[in-house]
Amino acid sequence: QVQLAESGGGLVQAGGSLRLSCAASGRTSSRYAMGWFRQAPGKERELVAAISSGGSTYYADSVKGQFTISRDNAANTLYLQMNSLKPEDTAVYYCAADRASVMTTTPNYWGQGTQVTVSS
Repeated sequence: QVQLAESGGGLVQAGGSLRLSCAASGRTSSRYAMGWFRQAPGKERELVAAISSGGSTYYADSVKGQFTISRDNAANTLYLQMNSLKPEDTAVYYCAADRASVMTTTPNYWGQGTQVTVSS
């Protein structure tokens, strides 16, 4: 089992920045893909950014050039740097880990989520 714990969410004004962290514990592996999903009220959960075991990154079109995903395998930590935040970025952000080397839409492990609220 892998446990994931997100931190770093909060309330920020539009144009501001936040850095989310996800600490992984348990049977972690650098071979797992990691990623960030988000779910806004009334919307489906969507994949925002992912990083493969080899370090390749994926970003949803809506956040390209705005968000940066990174991982520190030695520290078992995943990050999401979010800049130029907009009210439409408001959502609960979930960290996920997939035993596959590339993130799928059904990752094996989920964190509890952290709320990000962007005020206009």
